[in-house]
Amino acid sequence: MTACRHALRRSRNAVDLAPPAQAKHNAAGPTPAARHSSSLLRRARRRAGSDRGSAAPALELIIITPMILLIVLVGIATGRAATGQSKVDQAAAAAARAASTTHTVTEAATTARTIAQRDLADRGIDCTDLIVDVDASGMATPAGLPAHITVTVGCTVSYTGLGIPGWPGSRHVTAAAASPLDPHREVP
Repeated sequence: MTACRHALRRSRNAVDLAPPAQAKHNAAGPTPAARHSSSLLRRARRRAGSDRGSAAPALELIIITPMILLIVLVGIATGRAATGQSKVDQAAAAAARAASTTHTVTEAATTARTIAQRDLADRGIDCTDLIVDVDASGMATPAGLPAHITVTVGCTVSYTGLGIPGWPGSRHVTAAAASPLDPHREVP
């Protein structure tokens, strides 16, 4: 831009320094310096007003905004899925720890279900169909030998409120956790 201004000034000075009689009587038209300065001015005017009245910026905004919104919504849905899976994993671990402190298979199943429900509710997960499966076969192992209890928790995580076209409304998440039984436990 600065180079154009200097060229424009030089061409104006050249035109101003030319004798007036020579410029008037030139049959070929304006001098080359005068033609150059006028073409520079025309180009500068065209560049300055090139976007005036154009719908290109508005069109770009109309096209890009839905794509950005879709990317944000997919990110939120992916975050909900990962958070739901993590919270179900934590509930399964808490249920397995609680079940491993019990003395009977029935007591282990009841405790695991209660703890899983409470843990998910405390973490803000509203399961539409909670499934808690307890494998307490390790309780039949004689005292003094290593054994464990496995708890599997299944939960349906909801995506309602996102409104992403074609995205499922919910997802079933399953997690399993094992907790060791105390080898010095009392066997009933």
